[in-house]
Formats: sequence, structure tokens, C-alpha cells
Amino acid sequence: MATDIVVILCTAATTEAESMAQALVEQQIAACVNIVPVQSTYRWKGEICNDPEHLMIVKTTKEGADRAVAAIRSMHSADVPEIIVLPVIAGYAPYLDWVRHETKGTP
Repeated sequence: MATDIVVILCTAATTEAESMAQALVEQQIAACVNIVPVQSTYRWKGEICNDPEHLMIVKTTKEGADRAVAAIRSMHSADVPEIIVLPVIAGYAPYLDWVRHETKGTP
């Protein structure tokens, strides 16, 4: 059973992730953002890169996803930031209700 909640994954530098998370929650674009240190290995412009980053796990509604992606993009320093929106197919109902409530300002 699918819900109207989504999770957005995005990697960024530590200080950038912290400021983006704060802005997303303050503006009620996201109910919660978890920040987890990760090591990312990827190819960029023909070179293999191996960088420490922070993974943001952003919880919002499907309705607010476009606004969240636009906000992340506007704050992110990378040319092509990782921003992936995943549907939440099920979860603990009171938590999902809380996400909806906390993002009520999201059009």
C-alpha cells in the first residue's frame, strides 16, 4: 500500500548538508532530515573520485517533493547533485501523519 510520503536522498559536504537540512525543516519543506557520513566513489569528468560526504535523508510528502528538490538544488554547490526521490510504500501510521503535519506549509 503506497503512501503520500517520500524520502529524498542527497549527498553534500558536511556544512552544506547541515545548512540545507536546517532550511528544509524551518521552511516546512521537510519534516525531518537525517545526516549520515558516507564515503562516495564515483566517476566525474573521466576521473574516479573517492570523497567523504554526508547523506541527507529527507522526509516529506509526494506533493512537496518538487519544492524540496528545487530548494535543495538552489542551495547545493555541485553542478549535478545527487537528488533521488523514493516513494514510501508503508510505515508507522503515526510517524507518517507527523510528516504530513510538519509539512503542512508545503503547497
